[in-house]
Amino acid sequence: MSADFWAGYFSGAAGILIGNPLDLIKTRLQAGSPTSKPEEPTSPRNFRSNFDRAGTLARGATAPILGYGALNATLFVTYNRSLTFFGDDPAIPNNLWKVWCAGAVGGLATFVVSAPTELVKCRAQVSTIATSSWPIARDTWKQEGIRGLYYGGCITSVRDAVGYGFYFWSYELSKQTMSSPKDTDKQAAMKVLFCGGLAGIVTWASIFPLDVVKTRVQTQAVDALSSTVPEKQRLLRSDPEPAKLGISKRQGAFQIARESYRNEGIAVFFRGLGVCSIRAFVVNAVQWATYEWMMRLLRQA
Repeated sequence: MSADFWAGYFSGAAGILIGNPLDLIKTRLQAGSPTSKPEEPTSPRNFRSNFDRAGTLARGATAPILGYGALNATLFVTYNRSLTFFGDDPAIPNNLWKVWCAGAVGGLATFVVSAPTELVKCRAQVSTIATSSWPIARDTWKQEGIRGLYYGGCITSVRDAVGYGFYFWSYELSKQTMSSPKDTDKQAAMKVLFCGGLAGIVTWASIFPLDVVKTRVQTQAVDALSSTVPEKQRLLRSDPEPAKLGISKRQGAFQIARESYRNEGIAVFFRGLGVCSIRAFVVNAVQWATYEWMMRLLRQA
């Protein structure tokens, strides 16, 4: 396979390994308290409660480590091919509008991987029952088939297209602004780290309200572990009588957004943004540095 495939794969896996603990906090803050009712404001968990045991640090990491490597590989390959198709050079792009469009195409291409990966990850992270991603993936497939794994896929694809457009655009803009032919290898590496981190923050700031809605859509009350727990036990938080809920009762993205705003105000769409920004800077700094390093290594091989 191509160099950008493997560089994208390993950089994506590295990013997940580093960022999963902070991603867990972000997801739990977005989803809200498991005990709150829809007519009551959702109380976010405090910072310490998200690390109630050592295993919590890695909760939900299995699906994204496997899935996000493939997602990132698909993303970078599609981005590079799309930018070439648009008549620009992926190594040194000249047109930032084409960069944004190529990034958006790459984001849409990741839908096949990102939708089920995000669903399993989010449900594992907010669950008080599941201990890993596998039971959730298995039981979602058993109960709902392939359609269940792609629940919330529409808003996920919109989020990814917009987000990855800004991801590549902000990285290339900051890199072109900061780079100089006189940079030493160390200076160039530090600038890649900074530009990658900055791109992560810009990306999440641009799509965070969409991500909040996506998380709430995918983590609605559903008995994903019915084969191992009593029927009345549910994964998540949002309904007054979750045991009476069926799959057909789930709400769509617009309903979730409207009710979240009505019950919790505009601030709900930015809950967890601070934690997410810290995570985004660290993860994407490492991810871009890994990608650039592996691309140089594989091109020389």
